[in-house]
Amino acid sequence: MTGMVSIPSRSGFLRARDAGEKAISNSLLVQAVATNHPEWRVGLTASKKIGNAVARNRARRRMRALARTILAKHARSGMDYVLIARRDTGNRPWALLEAELTKSLGYLHRKLGVAQQAPGPSGSYRNKDETVAPISRQGD
Repeated sequence: MTGMVSIPSRSGFLRARDAGEKAISNSLLVQAVATNHPEWRVGLTASKKIGNAVARNRARRRMRALARTILAKHARSGMDYVLIARRDTGNRPWALLEAELTKSLGYLHRKLGVAQQAPGPSGSYRNKDETVAPISRQGD
């Protein structure tokens, strides 16, 4: 997929809230739901609880960047993801935001029973059926 596809209507956000699963971290709330679309889609929201317009826009920009970098690597086709900003989203260190989103996505995929996809350009995933041979030490 070449770019992000947005969830086009309010009904997609409501479906993620009502029928999907959610993962809560210090700076993000992530909701995910399986759909019948061929690609993954993302929706972003930052309410007035976050702060004024400047704070909300900063939070949305950071979530959009997270979606382009982290979500694009870990998203599964046929899923809708909704990223909801929390008060810390605009000021949290970038590395923590990335780690929290990655952890949340892993939790959601396990909870929804979504199959693992092939590894991306960086990193590798081990199949569930693969066994890891124990490391033998010299001299034992």
